[in-house]
Amino acid sequence: MRHPLAALWSAFVLVHLLLITLALFGPGYPLGDVEVVYRGWAEDAAAGNIVGVTENFVYPLLALVPVVGALALGGPAYLGTWFGLITVLNAGAFFVLLRTHRPAAWWWLAFLALLGPIALLRIDAVTVPLCIIALLGLRRRPLWGTVLLTIAAWIKIWPVAALAALFVASKLRWRMLGVAAAVTAAVVAAAGALSLARGSGIHVLSFVGEQAGRGIQIESPIAVPWLWQAVLNVPGSFIYYDQQILTFQVAGDGTAAASAVMTPLLALAAAAVLLLGVRAQGRGAGWLAVFPPLTLALTMTLIAVNKVGSPQFISWLAAPIILGLVLNGRAWRTPALLALALAALTQLVYPYLYDWLLVAHPLMILVLTVRNLLEFVLLGWALFTLYQLGRPAKPASGQAASGQAAPDRFTSTPLSTKQLIPKPLTKKPLI
Repeated sequence: MRHPLAALWSAFVLVHLLLITLALFGPGYPLGDVEVVYRGWAEDAAAGNIVGVTENFVYPLLALVPVVGALALGGPAYLGTWFGLITVLNAGAFFVLLRTHRPAAWWWLAFLALLGPIALLRIDAVTVPLCIIALLGLRRRPLWGTVLLTIAAWIKIWPVAALAALFVASKLRWRMLGVAAAVTAAVVAAAGALSLARGSGIHVLSFVGEQAGRGIQIESPIAVPWLWQAVLNVPGSFIYYDQQILTFQVAGDGTAAASAVMTPLLALAAAAVLLLGVRAQGRGAGWLAVFPPLTLALTMTLIAVNKVGSPQFISWLAAPIILGLVLNGRAWRTPALLALALAALTQLVYPYLYDWLLVAHPLMILVLTVRNLLEFVLLGWALFTLYQLGRPAKPASGQAASGQAAPDRFTSTPLSTKQLIPKPLTKKPLI
């Protein structure tokens, strides 16, 4: 008799084989970061020059763990070891997901296939499965989920969106903040001690300055006006390669000012999103209702209101979309479809036709413009959902006449969720 999960696991294997094949033999060169940059950092670390410890690092310190870990079987096997590491992490998240919501598992496989090889070939690929596991485990083990989210944020900063949303939505917010602070303090203390022991300055927080000092990256939404100027051959507007940051950026009138204002604008936008979450929470919305759209809204803010834009950023969407599908089912059909469209457009841009983007080909700039506009559509959906949660519920006429309180529409679990979530999860949520 065929196992009921055989089709899902077979599809998982096929999708990962497809992504690896496209990475190795498809057009473009998506392997560069892993084969050149990550392997270089790993070999330097083995020689004693450790980024984040003895010199500045563009990522949070714990990114070194998978980067150096992939060197375990030697330099020539680095790429294969990296593929194996990401596949194992994804398999762990897939296993957890299959215990709660199989339709969401199918969605994730479709999302990975549409996003393409970039889904496996950046440090972000380590954090996505960790975040999926953490978010799905929060109801049963909220503190351990917080630990895992904090560790993920010390690999790539974006999971701080889920941590911030959790602080707003959870009744255990102060305990969770303490857990996150303890993990952070341990990382900073260990890194600082190691730096001092090697006679170098403390570099553990250098990634903050490295990110803030960037220009406007060509795939970011804010870059679109200058990309179209490059298409139209406006004097002074062009695409160039930054040798220090190792990214393609735009130049032109106003780019310096725009670059300077984007970091504070991102902070203000994130604060405004958090206030929407606080408003919804203060007006009676339960954490099950607030947490998924708030996490998605903050994640989309980090993507859309950012001067840094990379194809792997779209991979972040898997975690909040899966959370929303698990907890709210069909209500999250629209963002799930939008995320699939974003993934497909991203794969079209990178890696296959990236050369067209670098020469400002009008068709590719149009594709990128549509992709970036869809980012704001998805952000708008999340913000509208949060706004709706903050509106007072209207009691049904029969209940109002009888004096009975209306049921709490924010904290009740959808029927589909009750059917799919294992029995231990049907108890009153801990957070």
